[in-house]
Amino acid sequence: MMAAGKEELNPEDLNCTVNKLILGDNLEILKTFPDECIDLIYLDPPFFSNRNYEVIWGDAGEIRSFQDRWSGGMDHYIAWLYERVEQMHRILKQTGSIYLHCDWHADAYIRVNILDKLFGERNFRGQIIWKRYAAHSLGTKSVDMISDSIYIYSKTNTFVYYVQYGEKSDMKADGITERFPRIEHETGRRFQDVALEQSSNKSSKDEKRIIQGKEVVAKMGWRWSQETFDQRIKENPYIIYWTKTGRPRYKMYADEYEGLPLGNVWDDIPAINTMAKERIGYPTQKPEALLERIIKASSNKGVIVLDPFVGGGTTIAVAEKLGRQWIGIDQSVQAVKVTEFRLEKQYGALEDQESLFTAPYIVQLHKYDEETLFKEDPFKFETWIIQQFGGTGQNKKGGDKGVDGKTNNGTPIQVKQSKNIGVNVVKNFSVSAKQFNKPLFEKNVKEKNPVGYIIAFSFGKGAIEETARLKISENIIIKLVPVNEIVPLSVKPSVAVHINELEVLSDGSRKIEFTAAGSSLSGIEFYSWDFNYNMEKKKYNPSVIMDKQGKQLIALKTGTHYIAVKVVDNDGLENIEIVKLKINGEINRE
Repeated sequence: MMAAGKEELNPEDLNCTVNKLILGDNLEILKTFPDECIDLIYLDPPFFSNRNYEVIWGDAGEIRSFQDRWSGGMDHYIAWLYERVEQMHRILKQTGSIYLHCDWHADAYIRVNILDKLFGERNFRGQIIWKRYAAHSLGTKSVDMISDSIYIYSKTNTFVYYVQYGEKSDMKADGITERFPRIEHETGRRFQDVALEQSSNKSSKDEKRIIQGKEVVAKMGWRWSQETFDQRIKENPYIIYWTKTGRPRYKMYADEYEGLPLGNVWDDIPAINTMAKERIGYPTQKPEALLERIIKASSNKGVIVLDPFVGGGTTIAVAEKLGRQWIGIDQSVQAVKVTEFRLEKQYGALEDQESLFTAPYIVQLHKYDEETLFKEDPFKFETWIIQQFGGTGQNKKGGDKGVDGKTNNGTPIQVKQSKNIGVNVVKNFSVSAKQFNKPLFEKNVKEKNPVGYIIAFSFGKGAIEETARLKISENIIIKLVPVNEIVPLSVKPSVAVHINELEVLSDGSRKIEFTAAGSSLSGIEFYSWDFNYNMEKKKYNPSVIMDKQGKQLIALKTGTHYIAVKVVDNDGLENIEIVKLKINGEINRE
């Protein structure tokens, strides 16, 4: 919700913010992105399977989004996906690529009716066939469908791409000796010699090269230009291997060998199974190795990766690991919060874990807890609320002379993390606004535009009367903006933890059942547990990311333990309960 009007605040400033998880309909959110702002898009939309398993999380947002998906059959599905991919094409950079993950039910329709139409057949870069698992007997007269398709399209003919390599399956146990039989006597490096002359005639005449002072002619032509020869020899004087017949070949070194280049059939990355360490309980969770290969192939460090169907959060987790910036969108509260907890687990330990704004990412929900915002670190709150308002913060503590940020046209913003703001705040800010940018101040007064905005939780009678006086008597317009006009506020859920000792184990440890009971007007979505909570640093590192039932069985040894449980409600708000247990002959809860 933008409080200052479309003519002054650009919502694009908000939504193209990177390292951000956004709860909402990706179509509406993508519409607010500026043109050509994303480097790489990976999307794994719900497959056209005509089954109900596409409702995975089962929360209200997801059900609302999917409840009538199949009512119009394939045409309806393609139309639904088309308008989303259309926005993705618009926001993709000229050098960018899109990877669309689908299965056999609709892959042909998606390619012909969506990707070819929007990106053009000439920008088709490949179809990855990802083998999920081994075939098994179906007992029917049909082929077991064990693969998905991932279509790759670029925006233009100029795009980022790096060849990826598979396992060195072409190397036997003694493969190094066999594959790289020669040893460079100057360095001791193993190598094989590779032809530099073309195997077919691509030249109408003999080609001549000067190689290490020797003039050499190739009747079929050379693989390298003269400039390439000169550059490679400059980089490595030993790169050329001369045969006994005086023909040059180049050295491929064993210590630089990356393996065989990958084709379009990827059968070396299995699907997530029940024993996988990275499994979070999301039924269609994609393996990190799959996304790692995609992101490495089509992006550089520091660029922006978008996943508009976050799901289990694999794209976001991998993009973060690989040093990319990212944006994730999902209609499901659970998808967004599970991804957030997955990042927390990945980071291992973050400072100020209870903060809504823990660097380096932002979670944009439908509602926010007023108590948490009110108690937040002032500088973090100031920076965040200005961003939510569509402005830019000053990014400095103190010495701001009453101005904490500005709108996209430079109009100053002041933030007060307080309630019942008084008259003096308005008087002082009117002076600060003029000093901040006098020409802009005078221009806004002349054009009857706001000279500044004050953001606070609430405003007292004196502040309201002073803004009215300034407008009537001096033509100075100062907008008072309550926080709840920028972000909707609510009350976070409550949670209580019950403990039940089940048995004493042979090693003296205690098997204990923990039961969490949450309460929220919007309903409880799930729980998350940290069985080794760092009480000293207040760091939450989830041991169990998602627990729909709120029950966990663990064995605790003698000593002091801190168990933390987070509850998440249907609005995405969370609360935490921390249990301290001392186990020494008996269990004592503090």
